[in-house]
Amino acid sequence: MLEPKKIRRRKQHRLRSACRGKAQRGAQLSFGTFGLKAVSGGEVTARQIEAARKAITHKIQRGGKIWIRIFPHTPVTRKAAEVPMGQGKGTPEYYCANIQRGTVLFEMDGVVEGTAREALRLAGHKLPLQTKIVVRRSSTLARPESVT
Repeated sequence: MLEPKKIRRRKQHRLRSACRGKAQRGAQLSFGTFGLKAVSGGEVTARQIEAARKAITHKIQRGGKIWIRIFPHTPVTRKAAEVPMGQGKGTPEYYCANIQRGTVLFEMDGVVEGTAREALRLAGHKLPLQTKIVVRRSSTLARPESVT
């Protein structure tokens, strides 16, 4: 599963307000032809990212290339069961990524469109966000060259 190799502080604030608003960066396809884009904002855990990645890999049968565009940096802490109030914050339990709407979560290339759409649809079911599939269209096809 994904987690930071080295962290500056073991415990952080969750910053759940960071999930509001539209994504300013990471909202366009950069690497692949097909992508999975978040329609709503929220937190995605490292386990959910891994489950979506496995679903994509299983569907495309290890063909093509996959890019994971998000990384879980934020530690989420939990206090042990039946611990009284006080005694500070709990220990880090897992890591999550704050996702704004419009962020591209996964990209893929090197597979046919039907397989890519089905793989990304399955991956979207593993995530706690509403998602949509985006496709890069070539701009050279839109403008025919004039012949003189």
